[in-house]
Amino acid sequence: MTRRDPSAGHVRIVGGRWRGTKLRVPDRPGLRPSSDRVRETLFNWLMPMLPGAQVLDLFAGTGALGFEALSRGAASAVLVEHDREAVACLREAAGRLQGGEAAQIVQADAMAWLHAQPDASFDLAFVDPPFDANLWGGVLPVLSPRLREDGWLYVEGPASDAAPPPEGWRLHREGRTREVRYALYRRGAGAG
Repeated sequence: MTRRDPSAGHVRIVGGRWRGTKLRVPDRPGLRPSSDRVRETLFNWLMPMLPGAQVLDLFAGTGALGFEALSRGAASAVLVEHDREAVACLREAAGRLQGGEAAQIVQADAMAWLHAQPDASFDLAFVDPPFDANLWGGVLPVLSPRLREDGWLYVEGPASDAAPPPEGWRLHREGRTREVRYALYRRGAGAG
């Protein structure tokens, strides 16, 4: 009798050219992929700005957000992840996707990586760290200068704890599930 590996599950890409592709989810502490429903809502909000976008998935985990952005037309995505096993899964996924070379997989601590990228410039950043790490307050101010003047910022956190956006950002849309609050912010004219 063959048994499934209980240490790994899957999450699927919801839309775009890679729709239905499964991404492996290793059993790692704090790894909690965004649900299909949350991602579908988020990417409906983002559709007008995604074509050609430069994207940063800062706590990539399964890569569901970064790969979903690429699947739906983003030009490139940098997926930063600290966990070695998760990084191996990300590289495997990028290697089997046609056009997966648009994903740059980086194994690094998110804060250290941000500090080492003073000239980075992205159109959109996804910030969905492990909830128990409480990293939003430290990451968001360091990330903000690495986003373009008309950039977008997605933040996902516990439903009970809304992380305030960096100064100069305004809420564009938000949603909630029983466990999660997800918010999309925009910087630019009228922000503040």
